Amino acid sequence: MTHDCDLTLTRDVAHPPEALWRAWTTPDLLVQWFCPKPWVLTAADLDVRPGGRFNSVMEGPGGERIESVGCYTEGVEYSRLGFTDALSEGWRPTSTPFMTAIIPFAPTPPGTRYTATALHADPDTRKRHEDLGFHAGWGTALDQMIELLEKTT
Repeated sequence: MTHDCDLTLTRDVAHPPEALWRAWTTPDLLVQWFCPKPWVLTAADLDVRPGGRFNSVMEGPGGERIESVGCYTEGVEYSRLGFTDALSEGWRPTSTPFMTAIIPFAPTPPGTRYTATALHADPDTRKRHEDLGFHAGWGTALDQMIELLEKTT
């Protein structure tokens, strides 16, 4: 079920849930695909468990740097992942929350139905994320993940 504050990307991927899970939860893999190029993820500090940290650093081609501090809300191996920037490690509130992501990995022949949903507190924040390029950006990142999986599996 979607809400008027949600953005969702759904695609069938020809890789099993275990491969997508590893791409999302292994720092050395995440840094290779997470940001749409020419942006890059230069750091990923992950503790994949409810209340664990999901911290990252993104850098842009013009020297931009975005540090993100977050917290996993759930982590069901090979099945479902959730994280938010509304909380930091240990469920500590952050000062500038933007979104919460929920990503189920549903097995389908011949791979996985990949759904990434970004939940926002209000329609204005949702629109800001959409205007920043949610669909193109998350779609490109997924393409980059698939390209990586083609090379590594």
